[in-house]
Amino acid sequence: MGKKILVPLDGSEQATEALSYTFSEFPDADITVINVIDPIDVGYTSTVGMPGYSEEWYEESKENANALFEEARELADEHGVTLTTKTEVGQPAQTIVDYAEEFDQIIMGSHGRSGVSRILLGSVAETVVRRSSVPVTVVR
Repeated sequence: MGKKILVPLDGSEQATEALSYTFSEFPDADITVINVIDPIDVGYTSTVGMPGYSEEWYEESKENANALFEEARELADEHGVTLTTKTEVGQPAQTIVDYAEEFDQIIMGSHGRSGVSRILLGSVAETVVRRSSVPVTVVR
């Protein structure tokens, strides 16, 4: 059985680079891409309290995840690699760490933030690196 690798996708260029890196470096691995739907992204707008809005937001988030997965499959096809997809709901860093327990490695992109923006916005990659029980490779 080959190495099991988890690659989080969020639609960023860095995440796509991490996926390409994974295909190039581990072509025989069992690769799973995950997209985490963050309920905090729904925000605190006036539309949040409207009936049906949370369901509409969730369905739109699932559609976005499916679009990311389709792009990932196209990239995988270019490399002759197959992959598995998974959508989860939760806080991204913690969800990735929890889900990754059944994998050998995480390979993920970094947004490359520094200074105040990193402190204010946080870093999913940094949190995953600090909390993961499996090795994490961060691709920039």
